[in-house]
Amino acid sequence: MHGKDCVKVAVRVRPFNKRERDAGSRCIVSMASSSITIQDPRNAQNRRSFCFDYAYWSHSGFTRNRSGLYLPEEPGGRYADQGSVFQDLGEGILQNALQGYNATLLAYGQTGSGKSYSMVGYGPNKGLVPTLCDRLFQAIRENQDTRQCQVFFSMLEIYNEQVVDLLSRGSRAPGGLRVREEQQRGFYVEGLRTVPCDSAPQVEQLMEQGTRTRTTAATHMNANSSRSHMLIILQLKQIFSKESITKQSNINLVDLAGSERQRASGSEADRLKEGTAINLSLTTLGNVISSLADVAVGKKIVHIPYRDSVLTKLLQSALGGNSRTVMIATLSPADICYEESLSTLRYAERAKRIQNRAVVNESPTERLVKELKAENARLLQRLSRLGQEGRRADDETKELRQLLTHNELQIRAIQTLWEQHLQEALKDWEQQYANITQERRMMQMHPYILNINEDAQLSGVVKLFIQEGEWDIGLSDSSPRSISIKGLGIQERHAVFRNEQRRVSLTPLTGSKVIINGNPISQTTELQHLDRLILGSNCTYLFIGYPSERGGDDWSRYDYDYFQSELAAAEGIHLGESSAGSIQTDPSLLAVFYDYVKLMPMVAEANQMSQELNKGVEFKLEIKNLALSDSKGHDLEKEIVVRVTSLESKQVWMWSKAKFVNRKFLMEEVYQQHHAERSGDNGLSTAALPRDKDPFWDPLEPVLLGSAHLWLQSLAFRIALEEQLEVLGSEGTEEAILQAQLVPCTSTGLPMGEDDILIDPSELLGRRMDFQLVLEQCCGLSWIKVARNRGVQIGFRLFDCSQPLYTPAVWHNVNPLLDHRVHFASLHTSQHLLDYLQSSAVVLELWGLQEGCSDLMSSLEGVRMTTEGVFIIDEAAPTDSTVDSVELSCSVRALQQDLEELKGANASLRKENHTLREQLNTARNGGECVRGRSVRPSCDAEFARALKVFYHSMTSVRGQLQRLRRHRPSEESDLLGLRLFVDEQSRLLKDFSEQLEQSVSSLKQDVAAIVRRKRERSGIWS
Repeated sequence: MHGKDCVKVAVRVRPFNKRERDAGSRCIVSMASSSITIQDPRNAQNRRSFCFDYAYWSHSGFTRNRSGLYLPEEPGGRYADQGSVFQDLGEGILQNALQGYNATLLAYGQTGSGKSYSMVGYGPNKGLVPTLCDRLFQAIRENQDTRQCQVFFSMLEIYNEQVVDLLSRGSRAPGGLRVREEQQRGFYVEGLRTVPCDSAPQVEQLMEQGTRTRTTAATHMNANSSRSHMLIILQLKQIFSKESITKQSNINLVDLAGSERQRASGSEADRLKEGTAINLSLTTLGNVISSLADVAVGKKIVHIPYRDSVLTKLLQSALGGNSRTVMIATLSPADICYEESLSTLRYAERAKRIQNRAVVNESPTERLVKELKAENARLLQRLSRLGQEGRRADDETKELRQLLTHNELQIRAIQTLWEQHLQEALKDWEQQYANITQERRMMQMHPYILNINEDAQLSGVVKLFIQEGEWDIGLSDSSPRSISIKGLGIQERHAVFRNEQRRVSLTPLTGSKVIINGNPISQTTELQHLDRLILGSNCTYLFIGYPSERGGDDWSRYDYDYFQSELAAAEGIHLGESSAGSIQTDPSLLAVFYDYVKLMPMVAEANQMSQELNKGVEFKLEIKNLALSDSKGHDLEKEIVVRVTSLESKQVWMWSKAKFVNRKFLMEEVYQQHHAERSGDNGLSTAALPRDKDPFWDPLEPVLLGSAHLWLQSLAFRIALEEQLEVLGSEGTEEAILQAQLVPCTSTGLPMGEDDILIDPSELLGRRMDFQLVLEQCCGLSWIKVARNRGVQIGFRLFDCSQPLYTPAVWHNVNPLLDHRVHFASLHTSQHLLDYLQSSAVVLELWGLQEGCSDLMSSLEGVRMTTEGVFIIDEAAPTDSTVDSVELSCSVRALQQDLEELKGANASLRKENHTLREQLNTARNGGECVRGRSVRPSCDAEFARALKVFYHSMTSVRGQLQRLRRHRPSEESDLLGLRLFVDEQSRLLKDFSEQLEQSVSSLKQDVAAIVRRKRERSGIWS
């Protein structure tokens, strides 16, 4: 029985990238030995610790030497450089391969977490793959006296469940290469090109060739390389002549697709299947790893789903099979990447429990040679026996000699196959080398544009040279003076480069989209060294000027993130606004802006596909809840949504981030099918796609337009409130004005008067309280102004109502009358309800309706109502644990009521005496007697009226404060505009200050007057 080998797992933490530094991100990951701890940025007490075979700290503590190599700042420092990672991981893979075992290295992590750096590396900081190849051929040279070694190299990509041969000479096969299964070989890719190699530079050149193919294919097919898996397969065959032993091993180097985790808030199910096959491989890999981890701890698993995806078929031997496997999981330590990093750590923790059964592999080819030689020896022995016996068996002898000759030819073919393949590969390599030499010569002579890709491995692969004269750039390659590029939004003739007198300019042609350094251009623009170009939707290039212009600039900082951040800045999204001295920005808000920048290119591509497919749909990114708050006034959690608008019918959909990403991949499939149909001219049309299968369409649903807050504090004092509320959209825009009232009332619905106003809300404890919410009218509805065939509803939820209530729908009116009144009652008012009223608002949500969508209906499930239609709130019964405290509070309240009654009796006597004295004085002066009531109103009533005035004035103050919060300068403001903004802001602040001071002063004067009058009346009888 073969021994079990657990998958070895390593975790590596990278430094902050530019976007994370600009956002002021905090490091939430710590490491001690092989243990790693991650902290929730929203809750410092929530920490998770994980333990792995290896843990590498590459976040800080490093320096860069003159040659560009990253090293620890101090000898023996904690920084893990590329060499130390290879020493632990790569060395083991190499030794396993030389011993004849299959070996696999898996790189896992979110896009941009450092997978490419660990696997391939940049410049002098060589990653695991090139270093492994160097060491492999070094070991072959050192042992060439004892063995003959043959190395074959293959490189493939899996995208959308299709296998692409990255070394193929021919055109790409429709549907990709097929994965087949054989009893001896297991799963393999039929028709995959394997190239013999005899040096590390040859392997490096083949990797560059494969990367170039991958870049070109991704651009042409509008595929997202971060969603594809790349496999490099090195087949090592070692022939030991003396021992007549052959060892054959496969080294699989796998760069898995980005492991982005969707936010839980945006993970609702889509009516269309999830991105078809785009996420299938990674999802199935997770299922396989979970199943194998369960097997390792003794659980009975009936089925391990290897066959559910192409990736898991090809990795079957690496996971639970005949291989020694290492996984390196890379992660960002930034607070804005918390969810993705935690998900990566959990994934890696499951993987380390997988057990494989690795064996040394004997080559079937060597076994065949042995068998053929043995058969030839038997044939020769038989021929000699026939000759000795002197028989004339000519036919038999002829047949035997033919068999002997066939076997010898087969042996010779097997032995010479390697040399022939190697010679062919060397010829290809020489041609590639000549092309590279020519390209390097051109780089030293001419300016050029360099491709920039989201996947760092694919950046800098394509160089388009701009020689002297005028050059058209676009889809067309018919002219000898044209530069052909492909991609979304690229026209036949997209733009013109002019290179005259060592100056290069770019002129966009009519209808083409060209962006330079984040700004769209429409006229001829002279290019400067390191200008950033975006052609079409998302073809990104870095302009490299003449060699004389190229100083010692660091080009590496102009990565894909730099391009997108520059575009976001042009739209007013700045991640670097949290300067020193300002309050630390909320990590959740930073994470939303991070998502915004990442989704920008996807939205641009979706808009271009919609345009080319004549879908008439426009996509726009929005930040949900950016300016909205909950019933307590706390900010709501922000998230990215995509507003989808039909340009013809003005219909609107709001898609979550998860739904949009899913639909984007489905759109790509439709778009690719459209191009295939157009090139094949088979008469089919994707425009006739059934509506229920069209990723650009969805059934209509109500759209949340915005919300307004109606504060409930006045109800605790039985003060009526009438407000004109601004309904604010998600991003702070005014959607409408809503007229609303809060009316304290009797149980029959009659409004209460001023005499019912309370000074102390606790007087309501245990008593019945009734009030009405009145929604009178909506004015200036922006939603209806855009399209008159729309309608609106108002939704709200109060206190412990489990379901929202909605007003009846009103249609086709910019200023609709709502006239909606809802009566609420608390039969036994609790302290909890009083606290709620004094600290909360009812959030009134404005919902937009469209023709074809259903109205929102109030669900009365679980809601208690009286026969008169009064909604009962505050029904929570006291629990057993609180009965004693409730009884005690009732006793105290009873004593307080007795005391108040005594005070009231005393006050009544004083009041009566005071009345009699006033009547006596009036009679003496001949005045008219006032009978049956006090001449002066009670102090309590005066105080209540003063409070009412104060509450109404504070409502005005609160509105002024909201206007101040929303008042921001325009992004396009010049110096004069900023001065005008400052003047306007000063005026608003002055108005706010005067209103607040006047309100407080008025209340002070009223209270002082009431106290003074009370003292005067008391002084008469003192």
